[in-house]
Amino acid sequence: MEKIQHSEVEVKGLKLHVAEIGTGSKAVLFLHGFPEIWYTWRHQMIAVANAGYRAIAFDFRGYGLSEQPAEPEKETMYDLVDEIVGLLNALNITKAFLVGKDFGAIPAYLTAAVHPERVGAVITLGVPFLLPGPSAVQNHLLPKGFYITRWQEPGRAEADFGRFPVKSVIRNIYTLFSRSEIPIAADDQEIMDLFNPSTPLPPWFSEEDLATYASLYEKSGFRYALQVPYRSLKVETGLSDVKVTIPAVLIMGEKDYVFKFPGMEDYIRSGAVKSAVPDLEITYIPEGSHFVHEQIPDKVNQLIIEFIDKQSI
Repeated sequence: MEKIQHSEVEVKGLKLHVAEIGTGSKAVLFLHGFPEIWYTWRHQMIAVANAGYRAIAFDFRGYGLSEQPAEPEKETMYDLVDEIVGLLNALNITKAFLVGKDFGAIPAYLTAAVHPERVGAVITLGVPFLLPGPSAVQNHLLPKGFYITRWQEPGRAEADFGRFPVKSVIRNIYTLFSRSEIPIAADDQEIMDLFNPSTPLPPWFSEEDLATYASLYEKSGFRYALQVPYRSLKVETGLSDVKVTIPAVLIMGEKDYVFKFPGMEDYIRSGAVKSAVPDLEITYIPEGSHFVHEQIPDKVNQLIIEFIDKQSI
C-alpha cells in the first residue's frame, strides 16, 4: 500500500484525486461504486501492478478528495464518461482496460460503447450492463421503502444520514449491503434504522478500512453521491440500441443482493444481457457478496488478470 502514489490531476476544470501503482505499458483504470472510493480497489491495484500493469484508481468528481462540480444536482452518469476519457487524456493513455464496480459499471460500459477506441476490455462486478433511464431499475416492483426509491427522494437520505457521524453511515451501509437481502425500510423506518448496532463489521473489512473510507467521505459528504448515481439514474443518456462490442466480463457474487432486483437474475443468467454486450463472459462466485472484490480479493484478482492477459490493447 505504501508504494501507491497519490496525485491531483485536473480534468474538465476539476482536480481529481488519483492513486497509481505499477509501471507497465498497459493501463487498468478502476471505477468505484458507492459507498466506495479509490481505496476499495487496494487489493486489485497491487495485484495487477505485480502482474505487470499500470494500475490507476481515482475518486470520481464529488467523491472523496476530488473536487465537487459547481452544481452537483445537474450532474448525470454521462458526465462520468467525459471524466474517464478526460483522465485518460490527462495521463497520456491511449487505451485502457476499465474495471467498474456497482454504479461504476455503468460509465465503464457507456465509455466502451461511445469511445470503443479508448477501451481494451471491460470488467464489471456486481452490476451488469444497464442503460440509465426510467427502466434502468424497476423501483415500482419493489416496496416503497426500497433504498434506491428512498435515496432518490430529495432531502430524505440527507436527513437520515445526518443523524449519524459519517463513519457510522459508512459502517451501516457496508454492513447492510454485504447481505443477500435488498435493503428495504418499513413505512416507519429510514434505511439507517435497518442497521443493528450489535452487528460486527464484515470479517474482510477492518476498522482501519472503515476509518480510511470515513476520512474521505468526511471531506466530500454525500451530496454528489446521492445525485450520481441515485437521483440521476432515471435520466436518459440520449443513446439507443447501445452495443458494447469489445470483450467484457461480469463477475457476480451469488450472495449479491442485486440479484434480487426485479428481473435482474433472469437478465444475467438467461444471457439476455448479451444482446447489449455480445462478447461477454459471466463468472459467478458462490459465496460472493456485493463487495466480492474486497471479500474474496485473491479470486477476483485472478479472474481480472487472467482475462486482461488474454486481451490485446
